[in-house]
Amino acid sequence: METPLRGRLALVTGAAQGIGAAIARRLAADGADVAVNDLTDGESLAEVVAATGGFPAVGDVSAPDVATLVDAIESDRGPVDVLVCNAAYMSMAPFTDDDEDDWWRVVEVNLAGTFRLIQAVLPGMRRAGGGNIVVIASEWGVVGWPEASAYSASKAGLIALVKTLGRELARENITVNAVAPGVVDTPQLLVDAASAGVSLDEMRRRYGTDIPMGRIGRPEEIASAVALLARNDIGAMVGQTLQINGGSTRCRV
Repeated sequence: METPLRGRLALVTGAAQGIGAAIARRLAADGADVAVNDLTDGESLAEVVAATGGFPAVGDVSAPDVATLVDAIESDRGPVDVLVCNAAYMSMAPFTDDDEDDWWRVVEVNLAGTFRLIQAVLPGMRRAGGGNIVVIASEWGVVGWPEASAYSASKAGLIALVKTLGRELARENITVNAVAPGVVDTPQLLVDAASAGVSLDEMRRRYGTDIPMGRIGRPEEIASAVALLARNDIGAMVGQTLQINGGSTRCRV
């Protein structure tokens, strides 16, 4: 079996469930040693660690002291070769009713947290002579979405950050790219269902009717796109955003 990531260390944030867990499993299947991050240690995190043969990296990657977590990983395993910025926070509310503190919390976790995390891993990647950074953005950062102003704004910011860092770091053999998933069947859909006042199954059905493919995405499909961007043999892929959404949005980034 092909193992294009053999010998490489990957850090996947927010990896105890959903898209993050699928990414961790896929990168491990491709040969990577995976640092599985989540906010807290628990059963879900332990399951992903066991499934990947990786190791836990517990901590808040959006916190100002995230470099401490990265330093601990590097002291034990060496520099991070592949960083997948997946951890995120989402809430929904009509714009005029949105709580300002919560609005800024979304931006702080999603955008500022990614900024800090990338800053923390860059010295190690530079010492190693290169690396791959993959940021999980969102279709909503491309087209916007009602009652998700903070989330959409934060994900749009991530797409711009990826474009900029892609240009800035390419000559150092560090690729920076993004994946912008459409609606994916993860626990995050519970937020959407609660906002709409419908069941989870009904939320899946409603979203699926507006997607040319006829269904919402699967975490494993997002993981496949991340695995491509994590490879070190496609160095010309720089500052790009892959849109994995079943055809609902095309050619807007």
